Amino acid sequence: MVDNWPGSTTRDSLREFYEQRPAWEARPGEDGVEYATIEVPRDYADPAGERLTLALSRRTATDPARRRGILLAVNGGPGGDWGLGIDLPAKYAGTPVHEVYDLIGFDPRGTGASTNLYAEVTVPVAPFDSRPPDSAFDQLAEDMRLRELACERAGGELRRHISTPNTARDMDVVRGVLGEERLSFVGYAYGAYVGAVYGSLFPGQLDRSVLDSCVHPGWTWREQFLWQGDAVQRNVDQWAAWTAARHGTFGLGTEPARVLDAVEEAVTRLEALDGGVHLRTLFDGAVGNRSGNRGQWAELGRLVAALRTVADADAAGGLLAQQGTWRPADSEGSLRIGVLEAITMEHAWPADLEVYRADMREFRKRFPYGYGVLRAQPWVGAFRTFTAPEPPVKLCRDGYPVGLIVQADGDPMDHYAGGVAMAELLGHRLLTVADSGDHEVYALGGNARLDALVDRYLVSGELPPEGASVPSTTVRPDVPADH
Repeated sequence: MVDNWPGSTTRDSLREFYEQRPAWEARPGEDGVEYATIEVPRDYADPAGERLTLALSRRTATDPARRRGILLAVNGGPGGDWGLGIDLPAKYAGTPVHEVYDLIGFDPRGTGASTNLYAEVTVPVAPFDSRPPDSAFDQLAEDMRLRELACERAGGELRRHISTPNTARDMDVVRGVLGEERLSFVGYAYGAYVGAVYGSLFPGQLDRSVLDSCVHPGWTWREQFLWQGDAVQRNVDQWAAWTAARHGTFGLGTEPARVLDAVEEAVTRLEALDGGVHLRTLFDGAVGNRSGNRGQWAELGRLVAALRTVADADAAGGLLAQQGTWRPADSEGSLRIGVLEAITMEHAWPADLEVYRADMREFRKRFPYGYGVLRAQPWVGAFRTFTAPEPPVKLCRDGYPVGLIVQADGDPMDHYAGGVAMAELLGHRLLTVADSGDHEVYALGGNARLDALVDRYLVSGELPPEGASVPSTTVRPDVPADH
């Protein structure tokens, strides 16, 4: 068991935090949900120092006679930014889980209605390019250097204390504040990692746990990013094989390699048009994103066929009008939430820019789709302005029950290998969503068969059998294969 607290901190020195009693309040028009705030130490190694505010939500169990305890949930990230936070329990409202658990949501430190960690907005100078030339590498690196400095200016000392171990410690304070001996947990993506860290730090306080769309427990944050290129390409390759079997419909070739050649023919066509780099970048994104969604495979096949012979930039732009590039909050306003950058500093990043140059060249060739090169380019960690105050928690399961891992086999964000490795490391049961590019599935993906299995585990403790899988609710298009 890993020490729960850093430095000389003891449970006694945290007593006043654990003994808080929140004042729950309802909001007009929001039946059945209450909100409150509590305080936690900014730095658990200095509990007498500055404090942060955490925003909580609660939906009490609808069958008090069967009440089992509290169910805490976290998604989004890394760090919880762009997750649902205090709104996440609404996804379980009215379900069997809600009958027996008080549903507890919170905005992790740095995010939402909790104390915010800010970063100044910096607008990149390098064009958004899915296949940047070598000549753009220096500017891409400089953009990230300036991004890190902007995070440091706005975030200051708080940045060092926005970390996964501290979020797990915050969760235990929430548990204590609510007067519970143990908590049950559902974590998605980064939240799944938070759950594994919580179980490693506080094994005696964790009851049932569901880790959905796991990061790989053996990879650094940089490796997590890099392996997204492979995850996206696996979906592209499956789409190419499906499309090759339907050459009579799409006309892109009878072999997967020939289908991918047709994709590159469309790339060449787009690059020759006015604004070709932008159009090709949108197309590369479309190939990666739509191959992950099995329901869009036919649409993608038709798009490739059309773009191979597109006449002009306006026509190409119309065909690609629905494809986005980057989230607007990265380039609008003067401040934004800087939690992502802080959390990814938990691991070391190469300082040698030649490492990134070499990886970008390789990814430009191997993983151009779905913006694969973005996974290899320099990140703020290459220019880090602080070192994490403690090393990452060594994950283990020593003293809490077997839990459940949910992982889609084609998840483009958190590689399927991550779920397999997390299940093996913790001795948890793995439940696979088969033939699926889904991400964050339980209660969020509309998969009733999966939801029923997870609900059964959380309510009664019954785990699915070894090797269990459920099909995706997003099925491949009903386009017959060639005979």
